[in-house]
Amino acid sequence: MKKIVVLGAGLVGKAMAIDLARTFEVTAVDIHEQSLSELSSVGLQTLKADLSNTTVLASLLKPFDLVVGAVPGFMGFETCRQVIEAGKNMVDISFFPEDPFLLDEIARKNNVTIVTDCGVAPGMGNIILGYYSKKLKVKSYECLVGGLPRVREWPYEYKAVFSPIDVIEEYVRPARYVQNGVVVVKDALSDPELIHFDEVGTLESWNSDGLRSLIKTMGHIPDMIEKTLRYPGCIEYLRVLRETGFFSYREVDVKGTKIRPIDLTAKLLFPLWKLKPGEEEFTVMRIRITGEENGQEKKIQYNLLDRTDRKSGTLSMARTTGYTCTAVVNLVINNQFTRKGICPPEYLGESEQTFAFITDYLKARGVIYKTSPF
Repeated sequence: MKKIVVLGAGLVGKAMAIDLARTFEVTAVDIHEQSLSELSSVGLQTLKADLSNTTVLASLLKPFDLVVGAVPGFMGFETCRQVIEAGKNMVDISFFPEDPFLLDEIARKNNVTIVTDCGVAPGMGNIILGYYSKKLKVKSYECLVGGLPRVREWPYEYKAVFSPIDVIEEYVRPARYVQNGVVVVKDALSDPELIHFDEVGTLESWNSDGLRSLIKTMGHIPDMIEKTLRYPGCIEYLRVLRETGFFSYREVDVKGTKIRPIDLTAKLLFPLWKLKPGEEEFTVMRIRITGEENGQEKKIQYNLLDRTDRKSGTLSMARTTGYTCTAVVNLVINNQFTRKGICPPEYLGESEQTFAFITDYLKARGVIYKTSPF
């Protein structure tokens, strides 16, 4: 039986480890004992380790056939580099801020496949666009996406499945989109719009830096944008916090002690953003692609509304992110996707076979994308 190691046992890492353990021998690694004990209790192998220690990481990777990356974003790039140097294939959801293609040369040299950004968005959105880029002359791509608690709770009406610092990064990292073939850069949280979604109601969208690799790999498409969705009103809180400096990485002196404001902010926000036991959330995504096929205009819309699985307790964002990743893990480990180097998810969508495998894999787990013209 092939061996897989999942680096990171948070809410998404846990869901991926459990899913992969159906077919493979899986070991989950994390520094937090509580996260590991939840997996040990359902019979999975676990290992407590400090994944920021490169010597420890290099040693623990040796017995495994494939690595799944689910560490916080600030650790992602270096973790990916260590996996490449160990000569292991990897599927990663750390969404690190650095350009993954900086590792492309070393990945090719080591003859490994590294699939980055393999979640829901970025991730499945890229896969869908990659698929249509081979079928149409694509003119525009728009992705609206968000994960939200079912019950709105003042003041933030938001709960985090990922590391709080990674969530805050969405609010400070400049947002890039493509308009008329030109890359436009704006502040995150800019250009808010109110949009209605069936079964959900009105949500607020704003610019976030979710296109990532698509700006490079799909540069021939004249219009591309990704926007994050939240309940209306929360954007103003976030702007106030950001402009006051609470999201800053620059140290300030507080009574003789140097601290980064973002560390304090994350510490204070995490209890407010943490889902309580039994609390439910949902993922909503709408993708619109326009293009031409044989001279005829085509408009395709993908809609996703996924909710917490009440039977297993698996959160929707863990399902939609994690199962996209585990679908791709199956493709890579079974040599159904063998491209070497850094491989953003759009590369997987370019093949009819891999696209069908991923969508069927998700459907079998209740993650269903509905398509329609618009």
